[in-house]
Amino acid sequence: MISKNQLKQIRALGQKKQRKAEQAFLVQGEKNVLELLASDMITKALFVTADFAETHAKALTNIEHTIADEADLAKASTLVSNNAAIAIVKMPKAQEINPDRFLIALDQVSDPGNLGTIIRLADWYGIKQVVLSANCADPYNPKTISATMGSFTRVECIQTNLVEFLAAFPHPKYGAFLQGENVHKTEFGDLGVLVMGSESHGISAEAESYITDKVTIPSFGEAESLNVAIATGIILDNVKRSQ
Repeated sequence: MISKNQLKQIRALGQKKQRKAEQAFLVQGEKNVLELLASDMITKALFVTADFAETHAKALTNIEHTIADEADLAKASTLVSNNAAIAIVKMPKAQEINPDRFLIALDQVSDPGNLGTIIRLADWYGIKQVVLSANCADPYNPKTISATMGSFTRVECIQTNLVEFLAAFPHPKYGAFLQGENVHKTEFGDLGVLVMGSESHGISAEAESYITDKVTIPSFGEAESLNVAIATGIILDNVKRSQ
């Protein structure tokens, strides 16, 4: 059973201010919780249904957990649908950016769903770090974590001053622009960073000044723009094909 104090804590962690204060975040839903339990992240509290506990008894071995009914989990959840499990997780220690591998950097991507999807794409294409500008969505937002479908356990998100990062980055800096080289013809190196901006604002002028290679996805129809996560996936596929 989830106590009133636990319920209050879970709901409070839906807010960025509280996540920062507690250095903790929520992982919700069967898929994400199972990915969490298979990782080395530290689970501070775990609430699961009896069905979840029975089905995934092996994953729960030596992990303290509380049995709760679906109604209590639904009441506690910050998401629309969650009837299996909720975990309170300790935030991992901030990592240093490793410039000697291919990275993704996001400028002003404020939608947590898009950020979560890009983290999942990074995981698919073997990219281990995503650099975020200060005004990007919070990587620990429940909607972000949900959209990663477990990839939050394998991809590090590092929020920093993007302009300073780009100024110091020693390898090619590829940026997505409407006016740029056709991404199908671009030769990407093994080292570099792909910079993606928000759909509404694009890459900021300050960040743009450090881009060494502007690329674009050619259009064959009449759509005005692409969702930033979809565009990221298309470009990453061309990056991997070129490498």
